[in-house]
Amino acid sequence: MDFSAAERARRIRLVLFDVDGVLTDGKIWILPRDAGPGDKIFEAKGFHAHDGIGMSLARLGGLHTGIITKRTSETVANRARALRMDYVYMGQDYKIQAVREIMQRGSFTLDQIAYVGDDVIDLPVMRVCGLAIAAANARDQVKAAAHYVTPNPGGQGAGRDAIDFILQAHGLLDQCIEEYLSEHHAGQNPPPSPAPGEQ
Repeated sequence: MDFSAAERARRIRLVLFDVDGVLTDGKIWILPRDAGPGDKIFEAKGFHAHDGIGMSLARLGGLHTGIITKRTSETVANRARALRMDYVYMGQDYKIQAVREIMQRGSFTLDQIAYVGDDVIDLPVMRVCGLAIAAANARDQVKAAAHYVTPNPGGQGAGRDAIDFILQAHGLLDQCIEEYLSEHHAGQNPPPSPAPGEQ
């Protein structure tokens, strides 16, 4: 039986993301590092703030999040820590192995997992997970395998699009937004209403 993307989304408990081309625009900046022990280069990436808030909304909605990426990057590790992501797998040439390990660790089934990808390395996971999502900038083969394609490209809110779509399918998006606002504005008094004639 073939389910719609929204029906698939209602089953999701875990959202996994590729990094380059999904949470970034795919560009990789290789910069020289100051002299010292260790690597002589530093890998820089740009992330979108919309995706960061999306991870908070996912957490409020009871969703777990994680990344599986082929590259190993200190920048990605720091970003994942800052966003309190549950699973971080770097250096993964064959991503389905990481998915299987995450399934065991978190007691997830494949139909409870959404995966957001953009290139052919993501296809083995997208072909078996419960909800396959392609970023708007994904290769044609990846879009063909997807149940849902995000309105925005990687690095421009594609991660947030995926989370919003899933939370909307659960009927939780508006509630999560209000909870997020309450958490981040607790103790702050609203601005006073304008006096008559000042509007």
